[in-house]
Amino acid sequence: MAVTAAYWAFMLSDGALRMLVLLHFNGLGFSPVQLAWLFVLYEVAGIVTNLAAGWLAARFGLAATLYAGLVLQIAALAALAQLDPEWTIAASVVFVMAVQGVSGVAKDLSKMSSKSAVKLLAPAQEGALFRWVAVLTGSKNAVKGAGFFLGAALLATAGFQAAVWAMAAVLALILAAVVLFLPEGLPGRMKGADTWAGWRSTDPRVNRLSLARLFLFGARDVWFVVGIPIYFQAVLSDGTAEGRREAFFLVGGFMALWIIGYGAVQAFAPALLGGKGQSEAAITRKAILWAGLLVPIPLLLAIAAALSGGPADWLTALLVVGLLVFGFVFALNSAVHSYLILAFGAADRITRDVGFYYMANAAGRLLGTVLSGVSYQFGGVPLCLATAGLMAAASWLIARKLPHL
Repeated sequence: MAVTAAYWAFMLSDGALRMLVLLHFNGLGFSPVQLAWLFVLYEVAGIVTNLAAGWLAARFGLAATLYAGLVLQIAALAALAQLDPEWTIAASVVFVMAVQGVSGVAKDLSKMSSKSAVKLLAPAQEGALFRWVAVLTGSKNAVKGAGFFLGAALLATAGFQAAVWAMAAVLALILAAVVLFLPEGLPGRMKGADTWAGWRSTDPRVNRLSLARLFLFGARDVWFVVGIPIYFQAVLSDGTAEGRREAFFLVGGFMALWIIGYGAVQAFAPALLGGKGQSEAAITRKAILWAGLLVPIPLLLAIAAALSGGPADWLTALLVVGLLVFGFVFALNSAVHSYLILAFGAADRITRDVGFYYMANAAGRLLGTVLSGVSYQFGGVPLCLATAGLMAAASWLIARKLPHL
């Protein structure tokens, strides 16, 4: 519970920060590609951090990496508050990229610590690991979704700098509480922590699942990061200051609803997928099934967007409904992946297996982030969604190779 509370606090600030940056800089006239660049280092940092974080946790203990993640997020927020609106676009992009890179390191230190702790602290009863993973991951995403709305609301009401400072102050209080009151029990130094060797798992199941995860999250972020939020802001705002403020709430509200719904589905995934007591092979078969069900959703939406010939009320409504359906199926995919990596991972090297898996997750987000800006700039919503469909298909084809007998 203590680990989950710390993770909640972090993810609330993470979601709010992403929406603040996206909407603030879109309002300053940044192009879709420039907006994508703002998040590139965040994802690159995730790739590197996840590989290093597993070793760091094995070397110094999970509590140390959890604290480090919170400290770095506070530092990133304090740095972002120094942004000067008089800077050139190039200087602003470089500065925000660097700050987002620090935030990316912070996120993945916190995530790896929290997910690894579940493997080591969950009860030994059959089905307990799946339930605990679902609760942690689902609640985390619901909180992050609330952060999306919080970020948009703070931008509309308090302004960029005041919002950033407020989040830094609250997160500092959370850090102090966690340091003072976190109970004993998180593992310290682990076996094999003296060397960097072994960062890549020798278990082909872990490696294959990690590759499927890469394309799964690429399929989401290729529309989620830049394309759809900017499309919605364009069609919902009339160009006036009041219209932009109203669009901030609407876009932030949709993104929050999507993430909260995604988190709720993840939290109830064990029940939705057949209840407790399922074998590892049974859950793997369901991972393959739901990966296949995800593929046609973005492809059908892409066809509809292409046929519309441009923004239209019916298309906007269809995108809202279609992307919520995508979120439901995606959440079940993500939940079974989160269980399988802990089921496949060896207890004596769990932080490194989880770190490698989330390195692949970050690589998929990086790929999706870059393609989100590029595809939207050159092909609009249809190309964004078609690219998402192709990446979902790649994830399904890879998942089919997982052992499921």
